[in-house]
Amino acid sequence: MAKPDYYEVLGVEKNANERDIKKAYKRLAMKYHPDRTKGDKALEVKFKEVKEAYEVLVDPQKRQAYDQYGHAAFEQAQGGPGGFGGGGADFADIFGDVFGDIFGGGRGRQRSRAQRGSDLRYNLELSLEEAVRGKTAELKIPTLASCNDCDGSGAQKGSKAETCDYCHGQGQIQMRQGFFAVQQTCPKCSGRGTVIKDPCRTCHGEGRVEKTKTLSVKIPAGVDTGDRIRLAGEGEAGEHGAPAGDLYVQVHVREHPIFRRDGNNLYCDVPISFTQAALGGEVEVPTLDGRVKLKIPQETQTGRMFRLRGKGVKSVRSGVTGDLVCKAVLETPVNLSNRQKELLQEFEDSMGKGAEAAKYRPKERGFFDGVKKFFDDLTGN
Repeated sequence: MAKPDYYEVLGVEKNANERDIKKAYKRLAMKYHPDRTKGDKALEVKFKEVKEAYEVLVDPQKRQAYDQYGHAAFEQAQGGPGGFGGGGADFADIFGDVFGDIFGGGRGRQRSRAQRGSDLRYNLELSLEEAVRGKTAELKIPTLASCNDCDGSGAQKGSKAETCDYCHGQGQIQMRQGFFAVQQTCPKCSGRGTVIKDPCRTCHGEGRVEKTKTLSVKIPAGVDTGDRIRLAGEGEAGEHGAPAGDLYVQVHVREHPIFRRDGNNLYCDVPISFTQAALGGEVEVPTLDGRVKLKIPQETQTGRMFRLRGKGVKSVRSGVTGDLVCKAVLETPVNLSNRQKELLQEFEDSMGKGAEAAKYRPKERGFFDGVKKFFDDLTGN
């Protein structure tokens, strides 16, 4: 009697990939498995056909031979392609492969024996001057460090971890229920595959101890709030000798009493007197390199910006230096004497009123003309 086509048995196309074949087999195996068919001989035969087709098509070499020669490729093989006499794949193992593809476990995949250490974060606060110039900071980091007495293995010196006799070093055990097989983490070794029978007395078998370590960290010039410096391998030690995590130094720059920073530029307000604004002059302004003279032209209005090239911050990435932008802020005099008030009033009277005063205060004249027009438009006059 001619054997049915394996692709037709599984109900897949000839170009089906491995995942499609496994999905088809899973569906049909659940349908025809003897645990469900309750002794129906015809369905048992159907199950064997499905299993045989799967074992050929899921194996790349067997599938290639079948595609080229058909069933004749396996006629000399005792017990058929899958070796139904005992050489075939176990049903539960096949399901392990199928579920493993879906959930990330499966045959041949073991849980990581030792977990990498956790990453740590350290918040470092700097002054603006420190951030701009850079510095070497000394950090004290509370962490889990590798145990010196056992070199991180967790085993007492002179002994070592042994293969777990419950899972035989696999880190997982298989639980069967009916025709399902479910893999679980080994409860004895917690998935590591090894157990420590003589634990280190210092770390109690953990391979790590609590410790505060001191690190000297070079902070590059030009860092700003939000910048992060990664120190590889300076985080928590890994379990039982596994690699350590990383340490991330998060930078925060405190507010400065004079300067405001925006990228590589610095900004500051420069107070000037009424006389300096009207007649012009020079004022001293601070920079990160010391004081410089800033020339104030005649008739300077409050809010005018002056840019000092190259007096800002040097970028930590591009190396380009920003500017210092100074904003002139007219300061109204306070605590005037009677005589000073009289002089100011005389000055005010000397400029006249109305159109005569407009040449001295053009912004004021333009403002009130705009106000008059606004109300005229509002009332329709």
